[in-house]
Amino acid sequence: MMADSAFLAPIEYTAGNLTIRAYRPGDGAALQRAVVSSYEHLRPWMPWARSDQSVEQSEAICRAAAGRYLLNEDFTLGIWLGDELAGGSGFHLREGPLDSGNAQIGMWISAAQAGRGMGTRVLAALLDWGFSSWPWQRLTWHCDTRNLASTRIAEKNGLVREGTLRQDRFGVDGTRRDTHIYAILRGEWLAARRSAAQR
Repeated sequence: MMADSAFLAPIEYTAGNLTIRAYRPGDGAALQRAVVSSYEHLRPWMPWARSDQSVEQSEAICRAAAGRYLLNEDFTLGIWLGDELAGGSGFHLREGPLDSGNAQIGMWISAAQAGRGMGTRVLAALLDWGFSSWPWQRLTWHCDTRNLASTRIAEKNGLVREGTLRQDRFGVDGTRRDTHIYAILRGEWLAARRSAAQR
């Protein structure tokens, strides 16, 4: 196991025209554009989305995320296609500290990129990066059971549905919602990669 303070988190991963990286000072304008233009698309699932989020608020979010990243407190990531912020993700320490080897992957995709397979592609990249350059042993994915696109993304990438938490939290509409929990282990991912290479 590695002490949290000794781990230097990777900053960036590139796959083709896709770049997944830590937020930087100056990313606020891109974040503001992506969130505000995607508000109606994000609102059913993302309670943090705001239609009036300003560039200044967005810049503060990016800078705070960058600081937490460098301190190994949480690893929030932007999803970029060139200069366009196509969404956000992260390896979140919601299931134990860094040295537990557990992280929860969260994700949102902008309205402009939704329905094009972007979520599936990004999760595949995060699994590749997470199990090759990070200390993760177990990666999880939580989603509202009504969010069928999110369940498909998990299943297409080989995550196993481990269970459903019934009425565990409130949805953005104020009603109680159920949450599917998916997970994949490092050994499972390695076995799937070996199998794919042998085909």
